[in-house]
Amino acid sequence: MALALQQLINGLTLGAVYGLIAIGYTMVYGIIGMINFAHGDIYMVSAFIAVTVFTLLATFGISSIPLSLLVVLLVAVLFTSVYGWTVERTAYRPLRGSTRLAPLISAIGMSIFLQNMVQLTQGARVKPIAPVLVGGIDLLTVDGFTVRLAYSQILIVLVTVALMAGFTWLITRTSFGRQQRSCEQNRTMTALLGINVDRTISLTFMLGAALAAVAGVMVTVYYGVVDFFIGFVAGIKAFTAAVLGGIGSLPGAMLGGLLIGLIEAFWAAYLSAEYKDVATFSILILVLMFRPSGLLGRPEVEKV
Repeated sequence: MALALQQLINGLTLGAVYGLIAIGYTMVYGIIGMINFAHGDIYMVSAFIAVTVFTLLATFGISSIPLSLLVVLLVAVLFTSVYGWTVERTAYRPLRGSTRLAPLISAIGMSIFLQNMVQLTQGARVKPIAPVLVGGIDLLTVDGFTVRLAYSQILIVLVTVALMAGFTWLITRTSFGRQQRSCEQNRTMTALLGINVDRTISLTFMLGAALAAVAGVMVTVYYGVVDFFIGFVAGIKAFTAAVLGGIGSLPGAMLGGLLIGLIEAFWAAYLSAEYKDVATFSILILVLMFRPSGLLGRPEVEKV
């Protein structure tokens, strides 16, 4: 019972991170109908930015945890938003009128470029930082096993819930959200109505990158180590979460992320940590066999 509760906490924390990255995937897919495979590496870049800024703040003697987190989040969001804008301008916009395969290959190329750029500039070794948010709440102890809710886990869940609520409001209640949905339906008609389609798509990429930045900072605070390869692994998991929940659905992306986090946590605890990825992708295959649109996705209806 105690182990199950601990794994539930760990799974929800991990799933919240996957969900944040998956929302970026699903926002981009919703507006241009393509997957941004460089998204996971933007998350990786944000984690390295977080390590760098945390180290600089420690060097200057800034020890306030709230101030440090705020500064790191602002810097990471700013820089990764620029990366997101650059990816859209260089890898997607010039190929928007071409076949669907061309932007996909371009995005994979951008992903490889970001990986190698970070590896060359930061080195291939793991980058550790001193613990930022230590301590937690001991919930219960059973047979010597203590169920612990770390402060970093509380932070991740609270930030995820706040961002999920904020982005849902942004998409459903604001003028920009209506522009996004209009671009999703028909970009030509949207342009005829006087909406700047290029600006809307660029801002969507930047918002997705900002979410990836928050996820990167949260992971850095939680684990305390990063390396240049985390973007590929997390990107694949987040893409799987977006497909599992229903690509194009924000609640579906978060649901998919939470499910994958829980599957990995419980599978690693009770069966085998080595095969947790096999379990995740097997369940994805089963879901898509019986519900191709995902758990919360809507089947696409093609107009003829």
